[in-house]
Parts: sequence; C-alpha cells; structure tokens
Amino acid sequence: MVKVTVPSASDVATKWAEETPKRATYYENNTPGAASTWETNASAAAPIFKAAVQATNIDALFRGGIKKAGSGKFARKVKALASRFGPGVGAAKDDMQTNVAPYLAEIAAIDLKERKPRGDAGNYDRVKQIGDKLHAKRLAVLAAGPSA
Repeated sequence: MVKVTVPSASDVATKWAEETPKRATYYENNTPGAASTWETNASAAAPIFKAAVQATNIDALFRGGIKKAGSGKFARKVKALASRFGPGVGAAKDDMQTNVAPYLAEIAAIDLKERKPRGDAGNYDRVKQIGDKLHAKRLAVLAAGPSA
C-alpha cells in the first residue's frame, strides 16, 4: 500500500488565501460576460435540481427564482461586489482550513493499492478508493451539520 502525501490544512488554506485574491481582476473582467449563459444553463438545470432534492414543485420554484433575478442582476451584482472578492477570501481563510482539514486527513489515511502500469484499468481503483472515502466523509460531515 502507498500513502498519499497531502499538504496540511494550514498550508492549503494559506496558499488559497494568498493566491485566490489575485484572481479578483480576472473575476471582475470575465464573470459578467457569463451572465446570460448562467441564466440559460441554470434554468435548464431545473429538472436535475428537482430530482436531487425531491421537493414538490421545486423545479418551478428554482426556475422562477432564476427568472426573477435575471442575468442583469447577476452581472450587476458581480460588478458591484468584485472588489470584495479578495478580502472575502482572506476573511474565510480559517473557515477554509477548518473545512478542508477532515478531507485532507481522510486522504492521508488511505492505503492506496499499488499502482499498475500506465494505461492499466486497475489504476482507476486507486481513484475510486479516494472518491469513495471522500464521498463517505462528505455524507458524514453533512449529516453532522455545519459545525462538523
């Protein structure tokens, strides 16, 4: 078995808090252009949302909320809030560290199957090991509530 080497939650959160704010200009310049496709694609996702949450009439509620907001509001809010993107990331550093730590610990605890030769389908088993563990952890964290 091979251990997966992962950085500490502190290192991940620090890098995230330092690097992500540098994307504020990119975010401000490029995100408003996606407003019309956001509205179209999000509206088209209504049936998938309904299947996921299984609530009565959720597709109409979802679509209605998107239509109510519209692409204009989306673009306007992105422009208005873009200057808060970097500081918001910095303000969330501790939350990022807290929330990523259990998943990094889960990955670090995995004893991976031995790697096979390049192209061998058995290598997907290694990915599945990680995916299965992370999915189970996600469900456990969600079941425990926001403080988990």
